[in-house]
Amino acid sequence: MSLIQPGQPGRPAHPAYPAPRYLGGDQGEINARFRPASAAPDLVSGTGPGATTYHYLSTSASTDGDYGLYRVDMGPRAGGPSTHFHKAISEAFFVLSGSVRLFDGERWVTARSGDHLHVPVGGLHGFRNDADDPASMLMLFAPGAPREEYFEAITRLPDMSDEERREFCEAHDSFFV
Repeated sequence: MSLIQPGQPGRPAHPAYPAPRYLGGDQGEINARFRPASAAPDLVSGTGPGATTYHYLSTSASTDGDYGLYRVDMGPRAGGPSTHFHKAISEAFFVLSGSVRLFDGERWVTARSGDHLHVPVGGLHGFRNDADDPASMLMLFAPGAPREEYFEAITRLPDMSDEERREFCEAHDSFFV
């Protein structure tokens, strides 16, 4: 049996694994974090049936900056952010239930359960729930950033001056076009 190495004919090249970061020996350690689906949301934005809830599944703080993973449950017609991009982080969306309108930089698509959108750094994107039914999705940011602060303060944007809004968005790596 012949083993084909990456980059050899018949096998595409791919990046190597990163250098080891765990240097604690050969036994590993107990450090996993379990969060049941029944855990209360960390943030509720809005009221009534159109409210959006955020579940901070893995924050930048809990992953040492590797990534941030959030479950976002949107009520019917909850809306969402308009077209924007990030200069420091990539973002990915995975629809769990319902339908979510995702902007891929060229067009708005209706994403349903199981659909995924990856947005590299600098990629234009947006999302919203325009449907009469609730929707749920996962949002992944890499590398991790303190997005919790952004989610918790976003509802105050309308009350900010133009300068305050610009500073807030810039501080949270969100550039609206």
